[in-house]
Amino acid sequence: MARLRRVPRAEMTDPVVQLFHDRLILPGGGTATGSPGDWWEVFALHPAIFRHCVKGFELYRGTALDPVLRELAQVRAGWARQSQFVYSQHCKQLRALGVAEEKVRAVAHWTVSDVFDAAERAVLAYADALVLDGGRVPDEVFAALGRHLPDEQILELTYVTCLYEMHATMARALRLEFDDRPDPIVEVPAPDGYGTRDIADDFTDNSRGT
Repeated sequence: MARLRRVPRAEMTDPVVQLFHDRLILPGGGTATGSPGDWWEVFALHPAIFRHCVKGFELYRGTALDPVLRELAQVRAGWARQSQFVYSQHCKQLRALGVAEEKVRAVAHWTVSDVFDAAERAVLAYADALVLDGGRVPDEVFAALGRHLPDEQILELTYVTCLYEMHATMARALRLEFDDRPDPIVEVPAPDGYGTRDIADDFTDNSRGT
């Protein structure tokens, strides 16, 4: 479950919070995409932060950036930051934009896929540099991106990709929506009878009889 308290609808006093809750949360709970809807209820704890986040979402309006390129970068950001929520939501958005299933699934292994055109590959490489390399973008990647997008759209792509990396990180930290899941990295118990000696002993000369 979410690590922070979910604000009940009756406690929501901010009109913007109320508006989005009533618009996006189904009468029986959850959202139309199948997620629990707890992002909205947890962020309602701090209406100023809620409003700030919603303002970021409004950037989608009146944009010149191709929405498919935007969503490819966001899907890749969710995959790279290991956020099941961001990855899942934006896979759905790619499909809503008419992107073929083969291409949606190939985002995870785009580097060895031949389904993306040159502009899409430049965007995916840029997303990896932003998310996986912390903004360390090789000149060659930036030059490839610049062959397909003007400066204004590169700035927008940078902003929205980093914005959703932030949301991916927060969703994982707070265990929101589809990121409410146990950490997959846990110790696998040793078999019964396994000793406590140093594993390095298995690789010494003496252990091999030499």
